[in-house]
Amino acid sequence: MENVDEAEFHLTTREGWRRFTAEQPTPPRLLTPAEHEALSGSEREIEYEVRLDHHARLMVVATSTVRHTVTCGRRLVLLNRHAISARRGLIVSGPAGTGKTIAITQLGRSHELLDRARNPHGADRIPVVYITVPPAATARMVAAEFARFLGLPVRRRSNITDLIEAVVGVCTTTRTGLVLVDELHNISLTSQNGADVADTLKYFSERIPATFIYAGINIEHSNLLSGTRGAQIAGRFTLIPTHAFPYGKEWQGLVATLESTLLLQRHRPGTLVGLDRYLHDRTSGMIGALSHAIRGAAIDAILTGTEKITKSSLEAVPLDHSAQSASAQAKSMAKR
Repeated sequence: MENVDEAEFHLTTREGWRRFTAEQPTPPRLLTPAEHEALSGSEREIEYEVRLDHHARLMVVATSTVRHTVTCGRRLVLLNRHAISARRGLIVSGPAGTGKTIAITQLGRSHELLDRARNPHGADRIPVVYITVPPAATARMVAAEFARFLGLPVRRRSNITDLIEAVVGVCTTTRTGLVLVDELHNISLTSQNGADVADTLKYFSERIPATFIYAGINIEHSNLLSGTRGAQIAGRFTLIPTHAFPYGKEWQGLVATLESTLLLQRHRPGTLVGLDRYLHDRTSGMIGALSHAIRGAAIDAILTGTEKITKSSLEAVPLDHSAQSASAQAKSMAKR
């Protein structure tokens, strides 16, 4: 297999982001039972690997949160197009596992593809920058994240002023129009480092003629929107809350959409739709947990040879602690 540079798989690098925005893998065709039986041993192993890879991929479902984020983000990009200062931004906030990263990266992907279509010969353009805020981040660390995405050298002796000026220069030259900053909850305004990071992001937003989009866990309940610095953020940024999905038509649609992507020899269509209430109770309405449960059960179905998903096979897939705790709490409340 061809060796691929590790950077090509990280969204926080320009190579990884390009790969993400360009990638539109075509789902493999599910062979008929007769075709599957006719395969040789080695051909069958390859066919298994192709289907395992298909189910391992995180399928993006156009939820109401994703659609709303893309719509609001594109509107802000247009509104900010001729703004000289005080450009407005967006904060996507909610509990873990509610699709925040998917929402902002889909906005970024939409913006990048639109920019490429409008500028087919603009190979030197970098329309989108995507970074994550490291834990216990300092201002220099955040500036370095911007520099690394852009492919700029980050040396020990590089001071923060040099990094900021280099980042601003490249983003301006390459027409960056959207900046995505994920894991914003790693900033705490109660520490000097956190305050410095907030000031650095504000400075970037003033110097780079782009729309800034933030995402993080429960930002509206943190100190990021309080105090003088917080008031500046709150006064410029619209907040889009993400949440667990209630049981209803959208949830049923999510389950049906994910089931339609399954490539299993013996799976009976409609099985998961019939289990949509159970899946909601099990995952507490978390889209991340739902996707993990279904994809995990599909992979198990191929590895074990059962080639189908059942309630018991879904039960065998352990979920994240948050989803399982919420599910257990809901069951406990129901018994009272």
